[in-house]
Amino acid sequence: MDSRRQLFLQGPITRALVTLAIPIILGNVLQTGYQLSDAFWVGRLGAASVAAVSVSFPVTFLVIALGSGLAMAGATLSAQYMGAGRQDMVDHVAAQTMVMVAITSVILGSLGFILAPYLLDLLGVAPDVHAGALGFMRVSFIGIIFVFIYAMFQALMRGVGQTRIPLYIVMAAVSLNFALDPLFIFGLGPLPGLGVMGAALATLVTQALAAAFGIYIFLRGRHGIKLRWASLKPDLPYIRRAFLLGFPGSIELSTRGLGLMIMSFLVASFGTVTIAAYGVGSNVLQVVTIPAMGLSMAVSTLVGQNIGAGNIERAARITVLGTILGFVILTLVGILAWVGAERIVAFFIPNDPQVITEGASFIRTMSLAWGCVGIQLSIVSTFRASGNMLMAMVIALVAQWMVQFPMAYVLSKHTVLQAHGLWWSFPVTNVVVAVVSVCWFLRGSWKTTRLTEEEQQTAKVSQETIIEDSIR
Repeated sequence: MDSRRQLFLQGPITRALVTLAIPIILGNVLQTGYQLSDAFWVGRLGAASVAAVSVSFPVTFLVIALGSGLAMAGATLSAQYMGAGRQDMVDHVAAQTMVMVAITSVILGSLGFILAPYLLDLLGVAPDVHAGALGFMRVSFIGIIFVFIYAMFQALMRGVGQTRIPLYIVMAAVSLNFALDPLFIFGLGPLPGLGVMGAALATLVTQALAAAFGIYIFLRGRHGIKLRWASLKPDLPYIRRAFLLGFPGSIELSTRGLGLMIMSFLVASFGTVTIAAYGVGSNVLQVVTIPAMGLSMAVSTLVGQNIGAGNIERAARITVLGTILGFVILTLVGILAWVGAERIVAFFIPNDPQVITEGASFIRTMSLAWGCVGIQLSIVSTFRASGNMLMAMVIALVAQWMVQFPMAYVLSKHTVLQAHGLWWSFPVTNVVVAVVSVCWFLRGSWKTTRLTEEEQQTAKVSQETIIEDSIR
């Protein structure tokens, strides 16, 4: 840990970014294995089962997003305290974050379990889908506590710069999930098949094992964090501070999840071909952003540790380099996607020329500004790492509710572009958000926040200052 800390605080920035980013990127790729595994096995049950998983996912995603701000707060505080050399506070942050996670997950999981049938009724789920969706959703809500605990483990380990251990755990968990899915879905011998609910149960088991292993690693204390049972006594002042710090992050992620649902409604009004094209393009976009997300998480860790150590200008250089790398990487990927757009869509839907044509148009249009996605991800990660979660939240809200949705509606419903207006809302929004992010970064107000200083204002006061600055 000492050699890694020296690399992060004093060593070559490019080497530090690569050291952190590669395991994170690989872990993110493997994490998608849960969805791919479920899709692969559930798809063999029929359309109703696939629909049951599709209906349940946005609801569970929103619940998980509500608790994700705690992960952001934990990662930010652990990174800054690690940079400041405060191992005692790193351990304290880990313990208190786990306490908050346990309480939050029990509350949200219980509410979700109880309200699940009412949520499905509200969504107007078809009768042949309802039973499978209810079983899948309720098992998923039972397993929320394990999802939260492991997510916190990943975030805290990332905060102290340890990204390899989570990668190994995810690798094992995804492999086990792929093996358990058919066993629980279809049954074997005396073990009955549970249908679509079996997919949720397989995920619950593997996430529970991953969470237990994460806690075990914390208790051993050999990888940057030492968890002590005595430290699990709730520290109310810290919990309040972490909640105020992380709450904007929860709102940001929840807004993004809700935005996906709203955009889906708008796309659905243009018919099956547009829906299919949007589905393929969205999947491609998720894959494309994986390296940029990994790079932005590495930027966040390095910036947080250097701010904690007082290396503010080095933190700024890290952000600039991460931004340039993100822009270059996603621009190159965008060029490749432009050239091979038809082939990409045909890989998913090989026998529908209309969908291939429309999907290729979507990919080519949004790939024009993929480099700008790399810019905004790196800069927003710096805002989070400095403790300015409100900045990231405001950017997300402006991007979706003031730029993309209004533009998508106007261009698609009130111009000759029709469905192509939906596609153009993506690159225009990415360019606007990238410009806003760069301007806000250059303003430098993020440099004034250092959460490790005892005399520093509380997170709430810092957020109020940002609001006042924005108004002025």
